[in-house]
Amino acid sequence: MPTPDHAAVPPAADRPRYLDPTAPVEARVRDLLSRMTLREKAGQLNQRMYGWNAYRRTPDGGFELTDALYAETDRFEGLGALYGLQRADAWSGVDHGNGPGAGDAAALADLVQRHVVERSRLGIPALFVEEVPHGLMALDGTVLPVNLAVGATWNPELYERAAAHAAAELRARGGHVALVSALDIARDPRWGRTEECFGEDPYLAARLTEAVVRGMQGEPDGAPAGRFAADKAPVVLKHFAGQGATVGGRNSAESELGPRELHEIHLPAARAGIRAGAAAVMAAYNEADGMPCSGNRALLTELLRESWGFEGLVMADGLAVDRLARITGDKVSAGALALNSGVDLSLWDEGFTHLAEAVVRGLVAEEVLDAAVARVLRLKFRLGLFDRQGAPAPPLPARGRELSTALARAAVTLLRNDGTLPIPAAVSRIAVLGPQSATVAHQSGDYTAPRHPGTGTSVLDALRTLAPPGVDIRHAPGCALTGGDLSGVPEAVAAAAASDLAVLVLGGSSARTPDTEFDANGAARTAVSHMTCGEGADLAGLELGRAQYALLAAVAATGTPTAVVLIQGRPHVVPDTAGALLTAWYPGPWGGEAIAEVLLGLTEPVGRLPVSVPRSAAQLPVYYNHKDTEYGGYVDESAEPLYSFGHGLSYTSFEYGPPRPAGHTVEVDITNTGHRHGRSVAQLYLRRLRTPVWPRTLELCGFRAVDLAPGETRTVTFPLGADLPGRGTVVEFRVAESARAALTAVPTQSFTAPDETPL
Repeated sequence: MPTPDHAAVPPAADRPRYLDPTAPVEARVRDLLSRMTLREKAGQLNQRMYGWNAYRRTPDGGFELTDALYAETDRFEGLGALYGLQRADAWSGVDHGNGPGAGDAAALADLVQRHVVERSRLGIPALFVEEVPHGLMALDGTVLPVNLAVGATWNPELYERAAAHAAAELRARGGHVALVSALDIARDPRWGRTEECFGEDPYLAARLTEAVVRGMQGEPDGAPAGRFAADKAPVVLKHFAGQGATVGGRNSAESELGPRELHEIHLPAARAGIRAGAAAVMAAYNEADGMPCSGNRALLTELLRESWGFEGLVMADGLAVDRLARITGDKVSAGALALNSGVDLSLWDEGFTHLAEAVVRGLVAEEVLDAAVARVLRLKFRLGLFDRQGAPAPPLPARGRELSTALARAAVTLLRNDGTLPIPAAVSRIAVLGPQSATVAHQSGDYTAPRHPGTGTSVLDALRTLAPPGVDIRHAPGCALTGGDLSGVPEAVAAAAASDLAVLVLGGSSARTPDTEFDANGAARTAVSHMTCGEGADLAGLELGRAQYALLAAVAATGTPTAVVLIQGRPHVVPDTAGALLTAWYPGPWGGEAIAEVLLGLTEPVGRLPVSVPRSAAQLPVYYNHKDTEYGGYVDESAEPLYSFGHGLSYTSFEYGPPRPAGHTVEVDITNTGHRHGRSVAQLYLRRLRTPVWPRTLELCGFRAVDLAPGETRTVTFPLGADLPGRGTVVEFRVAESARAALTAVPTQSFTAPDETPL
């Protein structure tokens, strides 16, 4: 941004160095910091407002700023950061009638920024921070499939392209910083936020975390201090760390994590994201060994900064700093604890508003405050916020729908198939049934902005469009997502009985409505009737609504070949009563199109499970990479998951040869033994045979997708990375199409990793 409009631009010789765009970033930070008062410094670390409270619509359709924004900027002579200026959902109350859309969001951002700069004695702009959990959470923003669906693609390259699109949308609308779920590992599918995880495995999550950082941030010139391109956005990776290990799958509950479990399972994705250049991380809500992450110096400073060398920003999660008052006794000392522990930027807390007082009282050293302020200012300079005010926003990117649909298509996972799919050409009558069959409202997951009516494609709509001419498609919902009302089942059964094939679309929903009761941080306090997943919607069991099971049983009893499609944000327990079963997770607004293509055989099913699917909640945990002990079965049911991590069927078949060590790589030959073109996702697993500590059964350490024509054989090569086991460890590798298959697959010859190898 240039110098604010209300001040004349001084001659270069008289210009403060922090306003010189040719000066190095670090020099500009030091110069500006030296000119700031204690009050101004504290203001840079506060992100108190909900962004939707900063503006309101005017009768002529424009925007005006609110007294709440005036009061907040006057309090600290400026504004450090503003959360959610673009956010729209049931919690914020923002919709198409009162919020900024694609056409006027950039103008609103400019209006707010000009006010912030004018109120700042030194002309310091604010960071505009937005939620980008699966696409930009804003009116007219592109909605992508949720993270669990992204995990099912096993395709970091595709996700990187989608992430780049999301960053470009954010910047085109005047936003700066993206809050991105990436670091939580799904260890208990009862947790409502399972949909925000890439899966249960740290290696898969690490590769996808790298992809989102590369896609959204690009390659800053001279990183880590270089500038971000105008269509790139710094990423805040959340949540750091161990939030996916909450006890009982309950949101924000305690986590019972030892240091080894934390480092082996819950930290690799964060480590990978930081190595990729992530600009920031968000401290999680959970506690580790008795200390909440936002007050955990061992985690945020000793590990993150001193051991890993992280130089970026640490943000607290919403109201997490004030929770520390339970430990410190009051909010002033709670803010001091968080700052001393390594938090740089608060989110809605009162504690950080008292940082100047904390310095005066000796609770915080001013040099600690200065270090945090410098990190905030550094990010603002890297974004060019002091040098670009008034510059036109970059154009909104195209291809959003195309990328969202491509991700959805890659996520569709075929779990079981007795030949029912793909739908045979001889089928002339199809019954499309179930509560998810004709709606797009429940395809997008939590943290989704309202959509214009008609946006998206349901499974029913897509089948009617894509099915061959002359195919008679009948529809009946049968039941609702929740509850036990069976009044619609007879109509659905009649449609199935009169058809050649039934497509039964079941699942859950994370969609919120205005009558949802919210906590102060936006989590659902009481889920509305249809809501079975999302933040604050945890389950004790993993069942669908009661009527859905009755509908499934009744349709299957007709004898009509049936394919069940699951649209869901977590694994649910579904009986093996249908000929085919596939899951699309929450595939986004256009997911119906991707599902229909797979059902009809227009595209191949290429998704693979990012989480193990249990037979019941009583089995939990069922993740594949447990410690290598002799797990016995239960008296009343198997201890094995119904479908294991990595599982996914194709419309063809593949044969794997034995893996071969070749220098610092492992090779395997894969043959398409079927009659259709297909894609196999080859998964490389490590098994430790002798190691200083008790090992896990298997550990994913590589994957490669390979496309093969019928009868074609290709050699797939896996490079062995430097972060594999240390020297002296006796290891073997196995290559298979799932974790369960790897247990019985032919291993490489075991060997001891010598000093000179990367093992």
